[in-house]
Amino acid sequence: MPRKVKLILNPMADMGNAWRIANDLRPILKEYNGHADWSGTVYPGHAVELARQAGLDGYDMVIAVGGDGTAHEVVNGLMSLPEDKRPVMGIVPVGSGNDFAHAIGLPMKADRALAHALNGEPGTVDIGLMTDENGRTEYFDNTIGMGFDAVVTIRSHKLPLLRGFVMYLVAVIQTIMLNNWPIKMEFDIDGEKLVRDNLLVALCNGPREGGGFVVAPDAKNNDGIFHYVMISYCSRLTMFRLVPEVMKGTHGKFKEVTLGSCRSMSLKSSLPLYIHLDGEVYTSFGSNLRGVSFEMLPGALKIIKGEGQA
Repeated sequence: MPRKVKLILNPMADMGNAWRIANDLRPILKEYNGHADWSGTVYPGHAVELARQAGLDGYDMVIAVGGDGTAHEVVNGLMSLPEDKRPVMGIVPVGSGNDFAHAIGLPMKADRALAHALNGEPGTVDIGLMTDENGRTEYFDNTIGMGFDAVVTIRSHKLPLLRGFVMYLVAVIQTIMLNNWPIKMEFDIDGEKLVRDNLLVALCNGPREGGGFVVAPDAKNNDGIFHYVMISYCSRLTMFRLVPEVMKGTHGKFKEVTLGSCRSMSLKSSLPLYIHLDGEVYTSFGSNLRGVSFEMLPGALKIIKGEGQA
């Protein structure tokens, strides 16, 4: 059991309901025998700084109380520390998608998730590392998307009245109608060269994103490899046909879809790349980034998984 715990709360998670949920968690913390305290985020990237500082201050565990974005920032804060100063990570999922929490088998009810984090045994998860052509690096725990996938994420952030899966579904429909164009990409996948015109490229450490789109049904975060998905150019009608298939994870039967796995990938694009990492926008409209590379870091982070998760 951890002795010193830092909870990092994103008060804006779940459309601002995280404040109420956090208040409901107080009785669990009162029963906890160790030391536990809270920090709240007040600007984008703040959880990165808070998680890193918690490690430097000697905390045994950092618990992300929020959605996939909060978890992503906490992962980046922890991974910026030397391994011997890196606390165990826990998650209390209170966001719109909670795809990473789902991938590691956590309870979706906040009170059960917190009790489990405080009493569970740590395991390890693989972490992805992206490096762009300018030398900037960022870690990711679940999925990255380029092209269509990233535009969906950008558009979902402009739908404040919607939440969860419905928010992402509306953004998918908007993107099919307004941004259905292919990009020429030159790949190096584990040393093999490939040139393709793609609408979408996703690199996955977990099976789903967007609150329930099963993009890479075979992806696991403890097998040391990425699973990738590419969709080549197809009509808007075909894209609409693909949507329910991606929800079920059965889209691999379409000839426009390519599934594969790798340990590393780099690519150069003929057009600016729109990119999301774990649902967080990395490059948006107006960016001119055209080159990125990815590598897998097996078992890089200690984390409390759900029961029965290896």
